[in-house]
Amino acid sequence: MVSSPLITVMTAVVRKAARGVSRDFGEIEKLQVSKKGAANFVTNADLRTDKLLIEELSKARPKFAFLTEESGVIGNPNLKHRFVIDPIDGTTNFIHAIPYISISVAAQQRNDKGAWETIAGIVYDPIHDELFTAERDQGALMNGKRMRVSPRKEDLLLSTSSPRKGRENYAATLKAFERVVDTGATVRCSGSAALDLAYVAAGRLDGIWYQRLNIWDFAAGALIVKEAGGMVTAIDGTPLARDDKGSVLATNGAIHKTMHGLVSA
Repeated sequence: MVSSPLITVMTAVVRKAARGVSRDFGEIEKLQVSKKGAANFVTNADLRTDKLLIEELSKARPKFAFLTEESGVIGNPNLKHRFVIDPIDGTTNFIHAIPYISISVAAQQRNDKGAWETIAGIVYDPIHDELFTAERDQGALMNGKRMRVSPRKEDLLLSTSSPRKGRENYAATLKAFERVVDTGATVRCSGSAALDLAYVAAGRLDGIWYQRLNIWDFAAGALIVKEAGGMVTAIDGTPLARDDKGSVLATNGAIHKTMHGLVSA
């Protein structure tokens, strides 16, 4: 399958940025004796990756604005196109030298109503060299091979964030978690929402749900799931947030109605 010029540019830039991320990840175990030292190291790696992605994508697409986790809005917010970037999704995993991290980049354009729509997305796992890509209406690929969501309706493997006391809506989050576990499903708390979405697209996970994510966490991954034949909505069943943040329910489609009933009640 021949990629568009846009996805080709995005892929080249993400792979370039990933070289530094992989190198930094290889150094993190040396810093495990100091939690603060490891955290500071990963923060600096996040910032370096963000800077490189912005610089390289700006060269290739100078008429695009940016929204990134580390830098916020860059460029004229009224432009028709933008990149939405999470330079390292899964920083807690990174700090603990757990190899489940990703780089997420989405390209978006405004529709006729002025709302943002994702037209291309990349989620890249630099540790395992797995590149998940999608373009609107063109399907989803993993390292160049077509992906499809799983057909499973039972023996489910799901992922979410762990309920943490002190967080907003903790009680409701815990109850939703318990309802899902009570069905007999296996639930993981993997630590990278972007990579979780890519795993749904690849059929490795059957579904995921998150009560609260920023748009850079899910903009690319949501498109990849949809293009792999899955379904993505907010937890309450409404369309995903187009700006700022919101909840996410992504599944293989076959279990979406059931999952919605479990996690939204």
